[in-house]
Amino acid sequence: MTDSVDPTAADLRIAVTGAGGRMGREVIEAAADREGVAVAVAVNRTETDPVAGVAVEDADRLDELLASVAPDVLVDFTGPDSAVAYAGACADAGVPLVTGTTGFADAQIDALRAASDAVPVLKASNFARGVAALRRAVREAAAALPGYDVELTETHHNAKRDAPSGTAKSILDDVAGVRHDLDERVHGREGDAPRRSGEIGVHARRAGDVTGEHEVLLAGNRETLELTHRAGDRGVFAEGALDAAAWLADRDPGWYGFGDVLDAGGTDE
Repeated sequence: MTDSVDPTAADLRIAVTGAGGRMGREVIEAAADREGVAVAVAVNRTETDPVAGVAVEDADRLDELLASVAPDVLVDFTGPDSAVAYAGACADAGVPLVTGTTGFADAQIDALRAASDAVPVLKASNFARGVAALRRAVREAAAALPGYDVELTETHHNAKRDAPSGTAKSILDDVAGVRHDLDERVHGREGDAPRRSGEIGVHARRAGDVTGEHEVLLAGNRETLELTHRAGDRGVFAEGALDAAAWLADRDPGWYGFGDVLDAGGTDE
């Protein structure tokens, strides 16, 4: 690991919430290894030892820390309630927000969108570039194969709370956007359950320490097509979140997605 960058001299100064969590730690460690990036603020809701040499403050102090430190962007991987609260703090402080939190209710999404009226907000269910490519491939395949059955299976570690995953829900939305005949999501099957017209099967598996796997199966006309993405470790998500943070830092207020970053060629225009 490289030496920590002086936050006052870094090209990109980020704040990280949930610094004691799995993804918060990954983001801080990825920032320590990336030239020109420094963690200027790190907070957590419970007392946490320093991460990669970065002191972790009480999350209740986030408002004052954002005001005094003025980071370029905040990166959030926490929970829906916390993320909404942090979005409000970012809006008040004028700090752009990147969030990879999932499991939001509709009202919480509305709250995030309200924050995007004041600051740029980039929300993504997954920051792996391969997943972004998978989603595009799924949209193209689903549109090109009308009438084919579609099933989605996702696998994550045994501590993941939301099921199906946020990424799975995004993929399902992608399919629904091009296959309007698939308007019913069936979560698993049991008993006498032949497939009915208009349904898309959804299967969420939770086991061990699996980082994340998503498979889309399309079947019909005596053929099958399988599109799969597997993440080797959480570092790929942290790297993508940093790419998003660098891209978002100077944007106008508004609502953005990770696809916007990829369309711009990463961190450059």
